[in-house]
Amino acid sequence: MVVDVNKEQLTLNKLICEKKETIIVQGDMIVPDAKPDIINTIDTSGIISIYKKEVLDGKVRIDGNVNIYIMYLADNGEDKIRGLNTNLDFSENFIIPECRGEMKAVLETNIKLIECKVLNGRKINVKASVETKVKVFASEETSVISDINNSNIQTLKPTYKINTLVGAGEAKTYLKETMSIDNTDNLAEILKANVNLIDKDIKVSYNKILAKAEAEIQIMYLTEDNRVNTTTSKLPIVGFVDIQNVSENNICDSSFEIKNIVLKPNSIEEHSIYIEMEIEISCQSYEEREISIIEDLYSICSNLDYTKNIIRTMANKCKRKEMLSIREKVNVPEIGDNRIIDVEVVPVIQEENRMNTRVRYQGELSLTITYVDNSSIGISNKNVKVPFDFTVDNINVPENTALDTEMEVKSKDFIVQSGGDINCNVDIEFGMDRYDDIQLDIIDAVNEEEVEDEQDYSVVIYVVKPGDTLWKIAKQFKSTVDDIVRVNGIEDSNKIMAGEKLYIPKTVKTRVSYV
Repeated sequence: MVVDVNKEQLTLNKLICEKKETIIVQGDMIVPDAKPDIINTIDTSGIISIYKKEVLDGKVRIDGNVNIYIMYLADNGEDKIRGLNTNLDFSENFIIPECRGEMKAVLETNIKLIECKVLNGRKINVKASVETKVKVFASEETSVISDINNSNIQTLKPTYKINTLVGAGEAKTYLKETMSIDNTDNLAEILKANVNLIDKDIKVSYNKILAKAEAEIQIMYLTEDNRVNTTTSKLPIVGFVDIQNVSENNICDSSFEIKNIVLKPNSIEEHSIYIEMEIEISCQSYEEREISIIEDLYSICSNLDYTKNIIRTMANKCKRKEMLSIREKVNVPEIGDNRIIDVEVVPVIQEENRMNTRVRYQGELSLTITYVDNSSIGISNKNVKVPFDFTVDNINVPENTALDTEMEVKSKDFIVQSGGDINCNVDIEFGMDRYDDIQLDIIDAVNEEEVEDEQDYSVVIYVVKPGDTLWKIAKQFKSTVDDIVRVNGIEDSNKIMAGEKLYIPKTVKTRVSYV
């Protein structure tokens, strides 16, 4: 006979796979006829756009491009510094056997290295190493037995706090802005460009998530009178993602992907650069639910037949931000007392050590310093490494804990002193997202079987063995935990000692009559 039970519906979002690969994107670039021959490259930069992402059976496919800017030394007696721009398209398949078409993928990409090889004065081979991390999630509707409507059945029913999925959604937003440069500058061409999406934040309104960020755009450019200058702007990004039943108490994950970008001198307004971006915003919202799940059961007067299942879910999900302030002095003799034009800061975690309730990050800041020099070119650059060692306390990170850390440069300031000494003042925000990946044993279905008439002793004496619990003992003798606690005067049902003698009241079994 099927036992009458109460069930609770859950929507679980499980991390199916996390994969990291380095994609090599390369191609040859021909120097346009309007530009002078190239002798060698001075500096490079790039912006990644992912314009298509597909989750298929057995794989995730991405299509995109790397928008590359090359500052080069020209074979020209007058204009020593010139700039080139090219797009390298790429397609990549991430082979993930567990992947299915209905699953969701979240991407994280960044350029690790751009290499240029001058083949001849009119042709360059360009190769970009793009570090790509893909996470595949599957949402699953499941039901768990939360209670049994039968007083003769004893249940082991621990309580868990788990994170269930409220919903997920995507939205596209567009940015069309004009970025000003110095009024005394007439822009000739863009030499270098970097775009970072920073200050990401979300606000929950009725059935919607307001996702906000800023596009920090740093551009180095050449003026018509052959000077090099820089400009930086922070442009707002706003998008609404529809998720039914989302509330302010939910924890939300968000990701921003650049799908397309255009940077070019403004043909309408002088002393400015036109910027156009398409950004896709993805959000997943979780609520914390406290649920009691039946993990084991037995009947004191009948036999039970039941099936068990194992489910994986998130638990104890939380987000945290910590600030690292780096105040270091570095020496670059080549700079002397000259002016710094620009410093590109890239923080890198080289080692992450977890120590119970703390995480230690060891890494470095990679500084690419572009400065004025006394050479015939007029500028040069230097790469400097600044190590850091940062420990975050009071964060629980056991073995089954997933921890994702994202670093963001919040502020930077570099002051040149005499002799090439540079005071480096950099603030790095560590954004940590942690959750426990847990497995739960649950009961799927329960059937009760009639037993023959049987008479047994009403009390036995049992000696506790190592590893015993009151639940195990009660189940073995078809007694109850409450009865054993009452008869033996036990104060804490979770504490019994090996070798201890217990009186076990046994139930007298009789034939069960079913209606």
